[in-house]
Amino acid sequence: MNKIQEIKKALNQKYFEREEEIEAILTAILARQHVLLIGPAGTGKSALSAELSKIIKDCNYFQWLLTRFSTPEELFGVLSLHELEKGVYKRNTASKLPEAHFAFLDEVFKANSAILNSLLTLINERLFYNGEMPVKSPLMSIIGSSNEYPDEGEGLEALFDRFLLRFEVKYVNETQNFISMLQGNTDHIEIPSLTMNELLEYQFMTDMMYIPDEVYQTLAEIRMDLEGEGIRPSDRRFKQSLSLLRAKAFMEGRQQVLRSDIMLLQNTLWETIEQKDVTVHIVKENSQDKLQKLIEERKQEVNELQTSIDRDASVEVRIEVRNKLLAIQNELDEIYK
Repeated sequence: MNKIQEIKKALNQKYFEREEEIEAILTAILARQHVLLIGPAGTGKSALSAELSKIIKDCNYFQWLLTRFSTPEELFGVLSLHELEKGVYKRNTASKLPEAHFAFLDEVFKANSAILNSLLTLINERLFYNGEMPVKSPLMSIIGSSNEYPDEGEGLEALFDRFLLRFEVKYVNETQNFISMLQGNTDHIEIPSLTMNELLEYQFMTDMMYIPDEVYQTLAEIRMDLEGEGIRPSDRRFKQSLSLLRAKAFMEGRQQVLRSDIMLLQNTLWETIEQKDVTVHIVKENSQDKLQKLIEERKQEVNELQTSIDRDASVEVRIEVRNKLLAIQNELDEIYK
């Protein structure tokens, strides 16, 4: 078990009903991608994100709550008076977003136009234009959060698109988990940590994960199915998604990507919230192993047959059900020969 697996296990023990979000954040830091968490206040988005500052030793971590009144100085640093005297427009970026390895931007869609352009370039290209020359940023991953999706027409589509993984975060659902959360039963759990050098090594190993032809073919089939529904993720989004699949494989201790890893992309390939359900269905249909898919279909048939008996227990129905069950059994026997 590598340290990422240990961290994932500990976080799942500490945070109730956050398995998907935890996997997303760890996948993102391995793949150097960005995550968006959408949900009401008080669902632990900032607490979970802040764990990154503890998990990755010696990293630069930046956290900020955006409002419509936020200024570029808050994120990118104040202007250097010394440089301004020379006629150079340059910011002091120490301890600010351009020098961060990881960042959490709360209410990210409150970013105004004064911030937006620099933020987009920083997120996508890891460049910050400070003075006359672009400066390379060490930024690996941003976790953005919002209480709601951005409204259309606000000019935030490009920012929304920069987040490769998107998750809706809900309140704790199970009663026992809720009680345990109130009691603080997991506060004592220690989360393992990584050094920056270890993370860089893991990222290198992630990049080396093998993707078989079957996975590429499945992605092409998903693309065609999505297009049939009027959903057209960009080529860039598909290309970037490969890094997520590699990270998923590495996190599970494998040497190559499996078709089932594509299931992760149900949180990636939709463009608007209206497209989400259709995208989830298409990705699930294509990413399932064919044998597993067949088994699931036959399980559904068996459930329907049981319902038939419950409704009508006549001899004729029982005989019909028995014959269908025998047919299913024979089909499965042939597969497992």
